[in-house]
Amino acid sequence: MTEPGGLKPGALEGLRVLDLTRVLAGPQCAMLLGDLGADVIKVERPGAGDDTRAWGPPYHGTEAAYFLCTNRNKQGITLDLKAPEAQEILRDLIRQSDVVIENFKAGTLETMGCGEDFFRNEAPGTILCTISGYTGKGPQANMPGYDFLLQAESGLMSITGEVGGDPTKFGVAIVDICTGLYAAIAILGALQARGRGEGGQHVEVSLYTTAIALLANVASNVLVSGKNAGRYGNGHPNIVPYRSFRCADADIALAVGNDGQFARFAAAAGHPEWSTDSRFSRNSDRVRNRAALDALIENVMPTRSADSWIAELQADGIPCGRINSVAEALASEQSAATGMVLDVVHGTAGAFRSVGIPMQLSGTPPRLRRPPPALGEHTDSVLVQFLGMSEERVAALRARGVV
Repeated sequence: MTEPGGLKPGALEGLRVLDLTRVLAGPQCAMLLGDLGADVIKVERPGAGDDTRAWGPPYHGTEAAYFLCTNRNKQGITLDLKAPEAQEILRDLIRQSDVVIENFKAGTLETMGCGEDFFRNEAPGTILCTISGYTGKGPQANMPGYDFLLQAESGLMSITGEVGGDPTKFGVAIVDICTGLYAAIAILGALQARGRGEGGQHVEVSLYTTAIALLANVASNVLVSGKNAGRYGNGHPNIVPYRSFRCADADIALAVGNDGQFARFAAAAGHPEWSTDSRFSRNSDRVRNRAALDALIENVMPTRSADSWIAELQADGIPCGRINSVAEALASEQSAATGMVLDVVHGTAGAFRSVGIPMQLSGTPPRLRRPPPALGEHTDSVLVQFLGMSEERVAALRARGVV
């Protein structure tokens, strides 16, 4: 089956998703489902919209770059959810949706008549995904979640930064982004279960649980060894040498992953004896003698240019690469070849460039179908076509500020 123009439908073609979220984790989740072909309707506040519409500069026309990065492939409507008529519309939208994603304060859906009883009795096949700061459990159960705070509280900041330096946050809101990924994965799992006849269910993810999960091998190190984790700068707690080094003209990242690679690196560095030195011959030895080996490598790397090192090391099968700026990465041949920069035409702001879709599906390829919506751009069409309202009723609702 193909769409008009010979394009294949996405993997989630026909799936209806109601996006009641704002900022990053929820919108990211909904956008990923939209990238895969789902029909996503984003609900925003009249007049203001998602908080990130105001998170600039930079702006493209009137649209904040932040908002543009995480809201493609959605239709946008506005509803004043404090108004009873808007709450009635919300309930109708939920009844027609396969998935509802929300990140309201705890109890907000209940105040709008959309609590557990509503989903159980009137939308039994709908997947409700709740994204919160702390999953509604523990001493911080109902506290709001902010990426920066979760990086701090989870320990992520404590392991990021230079040795002996200050704890440092990740350069992007990594907890938010990964929470959106976990939410999308959980939704797809719930949809698979629904396909087996399990019906709808409530999916919950939180910034806190995501942040703890992101500790990965570092958390495992602490739990197994009983020793607290530290900061290694650009180094790795379990692999050496695996960090950045200064060359004659620029920095490179060197990622020696096993003993064979280290022997080849030592030879390329002009010091084959390193690989037979009892301090460095095995990775476990190199981890214990990290400082001594790092000092030796730091003396050798500045003798040649970054390009010279990269060419020889990559030819020898030793993982390494130049440390690019964001602008350099986006302008690279690799980004162009993988479609990671998209040309987008916005209905009111005009043409702009955006980060591409990172997923590849050979049979049902994800693609850009819609630019991020202008505030309330699709309110009329959604209410008329999706809910069957008359244009006169929509006009009346607009006149009263409901939409």
